[in-house]
Amino acid sequence: MAVNGRPMTLAPRLQLGQRQALVMTPQLQQAIKLLQLSQLELASYVEHELETNPLLAEQPRDEDTPAPELPVAAPDAIADTAAALSDGAAALGEADDRWAGEYIDRGGDGMPARGGNIDADGIDPMSRIAQADLSLQQHVLAQISAEIADPVDRMIAVRLVELLEPSGWLAGDVGEIAAGLEVEHAHIESVLARLRQLDPPGLFSRTLAECLAAQLADRNRLDPAMQALLDNLDLLARRDVPALLRRCGVDAEDMAGMVAELRALDPKPGLRFHHEPVRVVIPDVFLRRVRHPELGETWEVELNTDALPRLLADRRYYATLSRDARSREAKEFITERWQTANWLIKALDQRANTILKVAREIALQQEGFFRHGVSALRPLVLRDVAVATGLHESTVSRVTANKFMATPRGLFELKYFFTSSVPAASGSESVSAEAVRSRMRRLIDAERPDATLSDDRLVELLRAEGIEIARRTVAKYREAMRIPSSVQRRREKSLPGLPPPTEAAA
Repeated sequence: MAVNGRPMTLAPRLQLGQRQALVMTPQLQQAIKLLQLSQLELASYVEHELETNPLLAEQPRDEDTPAPELPVAAPDAIADTAAALSDGAAALGEADDRWAGEYIDRGGDGMPARGGNIDADGIDPMSRIAQADLSLQQHVLAQISAEIADPVDRMIAVRLVELLEPSGWLAGDVGEIAAGLEVEHAHIESVLARLRQLDPPGLFSRTLAECLAAQLADRNRLDPAMQALLDNLDLLARRDVPALLRRCGVDAEDMAGMVAELRALDPKPGLRFHHEPVRVVIPDVFLRRVRHPELGETWEVELNTDALPRLLADRRYYATLSRDARSREAKEFITERWQTANWLIKALDQRANTILKVAREIALQQEGFFRHGVSALRPLVLRDVAVATGLHESTVSRVTANKFMATPRGLFELKYFFTSSVPAASGSESVSAEAVRSRMRRLIDAERPDATLSDDRLVELLRAEGIEIARRTVAKYREAMRIPSSVQRRREKSLPGLPPPTEAAA
């Protein structure tokens, strides 16, 4: 074969070339990983490093003397972690998902999540404390050993206990249980009836109506009208008040009292024995309002130093080990551990500085929120903070993940302050989606029972305030805040005490 009159030779050959590429060293990858760790995860990571690195030591909290100066012994790859963190994040191939969507679980009021009233479900709080270390199965088996003496009945009872769900309801078919134990179906039902008499009432139920009926019977409140209400829980979930009044044969006042009684019951009595571990949230930064004689009132952001690990590299121990090392492997191990200790201390320091830098920019961007509340929350995306701080967007995303800021308005995750924008009227500044949701909630809370606001009416009211928003967006925000439609709200407000749909249909 010839090209341009010259013969072409097909043979392997070597070529030299130059190109630039960012190399992600293991140390740099670990430094980037440290950015997205929460305080608890970071504490666990540091504890592991203290166990595996003999040259790494923890500085006591009551020690006021500064840590000894670290020798310049770190490798070149980690000499400048500050610049490498941002550049290295870009080389990961794909940036983290931006916080451009809505923060669905905020509740729409711009305030941090709060726990409900401990007595709202009608359960004695002292009983929860007494049952904290007792599982549902253990509680039931203790009663079975005292109430059921027959060996066959006890065997059936134990089998039924094994099928209890965490809610206290019974899973599985009675017929299959009878076939598996080779006993009569009626025998299973008789034992099941005895188990339903155990404490708390409502255990071993198979439906919501059955569970609530057992609790009402225990209170001697299961009359025909209440039974009719339990037989029509689907109407209660749909808030079909006229149909409920006809089925139960009561007036609106009696119906409100019956619904209030249902709300005082526990639809899942077994959950009082199931305790999820409490999530411990430690603020990474504090936001305080300070007054300067010259500058006036300003906001000051500072790190939570009590939560930061205080580490130092033991230079004296390193010198001792280096002097006593004989083999090449021992010397390499000591050198590697010394460099790792130095790198970790620098990486932790850079992590703290990066968090502080991003938190200060967020406080500057959202100053209106801290002064006036959620109505002044500005639209903010990762790019805005990245440009202002000189960091990469993915770095900002990692910094704000699982990091919390303690403010005069409460404890907030840094991600909370990133929200999409809703267009405003011409010439006006755009409004954050969170501020729009908060305004919608206030309008709905203030509506009259005989004049509930439809989605179209909400659009008109918001546009009158200079917020350009579509009806489908209003419906999406309302559903995200778990607010029923105007028709459902009208039915609910026509009968005081009617539970929300999630409770009625639980």
